[in-house]
Amino acid sequence: MEENLRPATALRHPRAALALLSLAQLLIALDATIVFVALDAMGQHLRLDARHLQWVISGYSVAFGGCLLLGGRCADLLGQRRMYVLAMALFGLASFAGGFAQLPWQLVAARAGQGVAAALLFPATLSMINTLYAAGAERNRALAVWSMASAGGLAAGALLGGLLTQTLGWHWVLWVLVPIALPCALAAGRYLPAMPAVPAAQRRFDLLGCISVTVGASALVAALVQGPQWGWGDVRTASLLLLALAALGLFWRTEARVAAPLMPLTMLRVGSLQTSMLLAMLFMSSYGVQYYFLGLYFQQVLGWSPLQAGLAFLLPTLVCTWGIRLAERGLAQQGTRSVLLRGWAAGVLGMVWIAAVLPLAGNYVWLVPGFVVMSLGQGASWTGMWVLVGQGIAPARQGVASGVAATAQQVGAALGLALLVMLAAAPLAGLEGGSAETLRQANAQGLQHAQWGAAGLALLAWLVCLRMAKPQVRSRSDAQPVGEGRGACA
Repeated sequence: MEENLRPATALRHPRAALALLSLAQLLIALDATIVFVALDAMGQHLRLDARHLQWVISGYSVAFGGCLLLGGRCADLLGQRRMYVLAMALFGLASFAGGFAQLPWQLVAARAGQGVAAALLFPATLSMINTLYAAGAERNRALAVWSMASAGGLAAGALLGGLLTQTLGWHWVLWVLVPIALPCALAAGRYLPAMPAVPAAQRRFDLLGCISVTVGASALVAALVQGPQWGWGDVRTASLLLLALAALGLFWRTEARVAAPLMPLTMLRVGSLQTSMLLAMLFMSSYGVQYYFLGLYFQQVLGWSPLQAGLAFLLPTLVCTWGIRLAERGLAQQGTRSVLLRGWAAGVLGMVWIAAVLPLAGNYVWLVPGFVVMSLGQGASWTGMWVLVGQGIAPARQGVASGVAATAQQVGAALGLALLVMLAAAPLAGLEGGSAETLRQANAQGLQHAQWGAAGLALLAWLVCLRMAKPQVRSRSDAQPVGEGRGACA
């Protein structure tokens, strides 16, 4: 496939455009963490037990993971700016409605609406960056700013969620998203260019492929999310996995036969996309679980408040932003492979340190070296991973490529969380009715096991990067080394 080397549309307002694209990623990241600390208050107000409260998170995850490929194809066919406006408007409306929820199903439906909006928004945003900004230094800089918005959203979610829940109530963790989403939707018409869409007469929508992949991906994410709670031998988990296998099998067969497939199977032969999909899965199952498990450690083991736990993540977020800036320079000087190798190596070392000192983490100072090293690696790994996504992909398929990689990311998040939750729960087996101190120590040991598991997954990602093809030597004037777009994972 032809690589998109030059921007397809001239930018009249490059800074404002990048700000809008970055705000979209900030919104998605913010929504991923802001709800966690409000779950207890939501459960008390709506009388939700722990079993049903999980669907406040799962409803978002299933809708997001299941609709990403659809969102990517809609961006390619209908135009990225149009999908950006639609997704932002839907995000704002779903957030507004969710804050008024009086029944559990209303809250879950609003969270699912946010998930659909995020699935439409993410591919449109990333494909615009890969289309509007020239490959090399210009695109690397845009991706760095976009990545910093993501890091800021994760930190702001943890802090803002605790602050709003304790002061104004849980409703505001949803309402606070409205003043971001709706103004962005209104401003897009002025500051984002009208991206070329496929003419109506030439649009051929793969309806069967769309339905089958949406059902298959949603069922797979739902099974992975609910498996630890229901049990892997439960008939509901098995039914979801069988449905996912059947639907994804139908999708694969459909894409091989239809004239205008949702996702041409030849895309999966592009080495950079293969690698980015693997790294996206491993990123979320290692780096992506840190907020979850360390947040539990701070609150359940150390007894910190939600706000204190949120403040504990401020340092890692600031260092992650620094790692993104360093990655931007490294991409121009050493190339994507080098940045990814160094980023994942730092991630492994940082996670190993945290796992080793976790029993001493009552003194936050012990965690600082691990947070610094891990967060530097996180920033570099995230930026390098998304640089890979657009390489070797034609402009007309950038949205689908973004959706494919993001779908792999969501599957990785659910799979990694399911695996590590099992590791964390193992020391608690058979301790029902034990003393509070015994349960606390077992919980601490389980969370330490989960951290070791995350380090192992990060090491696997480093090995994936090691197998990437080395870039060919090129003149220093080139910002993007030859061979980076063909980094195959054998």
